Amino acid sequence: MWDSSPSKKTPLEHAVDGNNLPALRYLLDHGADLTQQEDDGDTVLHHKRRRRCEIVKLLLARGADVNGSSEHGTPLHLAAVKGHESTVEVLLEHHADVNKVVPSNLVTPLKAALLCASTPCVKLLVQAGADVNDVNNCLARAASEGLTECVKCLLEAGADPNRPDECGRFPIELAAVYGTREDVELLFPVTSPIPTVADWSIDGIINHAKLERMQLQDEDVLNTRKSDLKRKGDEAFEKQDYTSASEFYTQALKVDPSNGKMLASRSRCWLQLGDGQKALEDATRCKRRCPEWAEARLCRGQALMLLKDYEKACEELSGGVELDPQNDEMDKLFWEAMELKKK
Repeated sequence: MWDSSPSKKTPLEHAVDGNNLPALRYLLDHGADLTQQEDDGDTVLHHKRRRRCEIVKLLLARGADVNGSSEHGTPLHLAAVKGHESTVEVLLEHHADVNKVVPSNLVTPLKAALLCASTPCVKLLVQAGADVNDVNNCLARAASEGLTECVKCLLEAGADPNRPDECGRFPIELAAVYGTREDVELLFPVTSPIPTVADWSIDGIINHAKLERMQLQDEDVLNTRKSDLKRKGDEAFEKQDYTSASEFYTQALKVDPSNGKMLASRSRCWLQLGDGQKALEDATRCKRRCPEWAEARLCRGQALMLLKDYEKACEELSGGVELDPQNDEMDKLFWEAMELKKK
């Protein structure tokens, strides 16, 4: 029986996972439903076990949704994260959305390809128009993994070498600690001098990054530095020097990357500086770390308001009010978003 296994697969799923093209064609010819979704939203086009491009081509020819989304993303996400170069190519030929973001983790197909260190997939996605400066900061990821060919590809496509990751680390710093000297040499000519690096040279950067990493392993030094940076950030924010405040919070996040409250503080800086996208990115990361903290939802709501996405702002703020019914600021902003959504 087809459904004797605990997973209770359909005959169509068995044919796809077994890369059995004749069986797949027979089932489709006799009315098999290729749009049927599993509990997580996956369709047969999402299945990770299929290898043959002919399977993908047939499913697409018979009407499978190339951009169908599930909890894991689109078929392009899953092909990229597995490093299935030929499948990625077929999906792109059928106009797969190269910049689709998975809402739960903000991963794009380009980030997915980097997760499995697939240089061929990265190059295909970049050639197809992938945003090399998206929320994932793919250049920082490539630098931290020592993916030299990917670093070259991303730089040629216009990736920003002066954009820190969410923990405040620049691609060249990540390359100095986790990557290769060649990556540092590639990034050095296009990276602006970092004020905290006294010797702005290739050797100077490598030595600075390694020393800083050693210091971060000392818990006393870590706590003192984090406290000092937070204090300076708070003071700058009170003085309405939001640029300096964001820089202090960025340095503090380098010390404590999982600090949700620090992300919220930096999100507020971006709001004051009028950068809704950066504010939303930090607020989203804050919410992932502190899902039951109402302030995280307030930050996301404020960022969405700045971006004029009033419908999503209403959803976010409504959830925040449920968590903290006494928060007058959030309640007021919710009703403001409701009014703006009607216009």
